[in-house]
Amino acid sequence: MSNQKLKSEFKNQLNIVKVALAKKQYKTAFYHLENAHILGQNNLYRHTLSHYYMLILGCKTKNSKEIIGQVLRIFASILFTLIWVPIGNTRRYQHISSKKESY
Repeated sequence: MSNQKLKSEFKNQLNIVKVALAKKQYKTAFYHLENAHILGQNNLYRHTLSHYYMLILGCKTKNSKEIIGQVLRIFASILFTLIWVPIGNTRRYQHISSKKESY
């Protein structure tokens, strides 16, 4: 996937997350956050932003483990995004996105 297409699809997934959070549709938000996270992993800003929204989701669901985990992951994403990204995650997203969504 080209960088421009990754960026565009990341924004699309994040917009779906924002709407789902506003409607308190937390399962839908989490599903699209996972997609956004995969799409944003090779970019420092987008990767960190995906963890920020996961933190927001943790706060809205009052999940203390998720909150602590996301605070740590935000710091880790800032430190490690430019060094290491798991190979194959964007291929996983392409497979996921080829399935018809029920949302």
